Amino acid sequence: MAIGNQDISERLSLPRLFHACIPMILMMVSISVYSVVDGFFVSNFAGSTQFAAVNLIFPFVMVVGSLGFMMGTGGTALVAKRMGEGRMEEARRLFFTCFVATVTLGLAFSLSTVFFLPNIAKALGADETMLPYCVSYGRILVLGVVFFNLQNMFQPFFAASGKPALGFLVTIGAGVANILLDALFVGGLGWGCVGAAYGTVIGQAVGGLIPVIYFFMKNNSSLRMTPSKIEWKALGRMVTNGFSEFVSQIVVSAVSMIMNVLLMKYYGENGVSAYGIICYVWMIFGAMFIGLNMGISPRISYAYGEGDKEHLRHLTRNAVILVLAAGLFECVLAEALTIPLSYIYASYDEELRQLTCHASFIYSILYLVLGLNMFGSAFFTALNNGLVSAILSFARFIIFEAVSIYVCSLLFQGEGIWWGVVIGEFLGFIMNAVTIYAFGRKYGYRVPKKQES
Repeated sequence: MAIGNQDISERLSLPRLFHACIPMILMMVSISVYSVVDGFFVSNFAGSTQFAAVNLIFPFVMVVGSLGFMMGTGGTALVAKRMGEGRMEEARRLFFTCFVATVTLGLAFSLSTVFFLPNIAKALGADETMLPYCVSYGRILVLGVVFFNLQNMFQPFFAASGKPALGFLVTIGAGVANILLDALFVGGLGWGCVGAAYGTVIGQAVGGLIPVIYFFMKNNSSLRMTPSKIEWKALGRMVTNGFSEFVSQIVVSAVSMIMNVLLMKYYGENGVSAYGIICYVWMIFGAMFIGLNMGISPRISYAYGEGDKEHLRHLTRNAVILVLAAGLFECVLAEALTIPLSYIYASYDEELRQLTCHASFIYSILYLVLGLNMFGSAFFTALNNGLVSAILSFARFIIFEAVSIYVCSLLFQGEGIWWGVVIGEFLGFIMNAVTIYAFGRKYGYRVPKKQES
């Protein structure tokens, strides 16, 4: 079945599968530029205090913005499955349901949290100097987070509709708007972190509203939105499917908050700033894995809906090879970029630069296993098994990573915080590998015993 520019039912070789994922990878990397650009301009034009404030409050903002990831991944898994079953009109109605739910939930969460930001910032460790910057930056992002949710929701649907290149162009437009506005508001007008927040929200509005116009208009995609009544049962299934992504974003943010509290204790502002710089690298490299998953997941959902187990085995094998190879590449690249990035973000403070270098060298090791850890959750979401996906996400971050960070910090103080993250990711790697193998025969992506012999 041909869908726009790509055919998600086609069985691709390993190189061609990677090539098909490139637009999604570029799209996700472009989105990650939002925070990287904000950090660059705030750090170099507004100073270390505002830079630390931005990094302290941003994990909470990501919790509010994670609804788009939940609805996008959960909705795409169900819609692509319906497409594989040949139920195209139903797929379009479900697409509309996903859109309405994303807007409604985003507005509700935004309005219910914006007034509590001062208390939240204090709980995260903001002192009196950082607090006003945390609140002003956070409130602007939270009030505009519906655009961020829409942008995140539409990303996997561009892949499912066979239009990943169009999604990439939309994201590039949003990213360019963000960069130019940050340069104007922060570098030119001197608005500091408030200017960075306005630049980010306007860029997100570009990335969130253009897809709305495109999918409501007549186009050559099979995923036009068909306005209809809300499919409540299907909506529940979307939330269940995508809940693991929501959990992932929440627990990632929770771990970041724990990290910031501990880093403030052992290193002060410099610890939070160093972690923020490391997170910018993580956002870009993590975005590469998310892009891979977004390119692969609709194909997995389609093959599962079609009942083609041979195709599913082929996809699973190639996907695992891709994420492991990407992990090795990212580990080497992260090590090579450690010193240059420390100069870009912290050249004005030698103590901060040295801390950033040291922590980055340790942190880079986790990229070896990060790809499979992120793929495990996305894989079971694509198979419409939200429960297993959520368990993998929760266990990886809360049981392994958060506990490892806390225990290692007790044993080795500040140094243990960095190593705790690495240890937690390696434990998560073992869990994901075992789980993917264990469910192989249930879903048919492992060769049956009689064929193994």
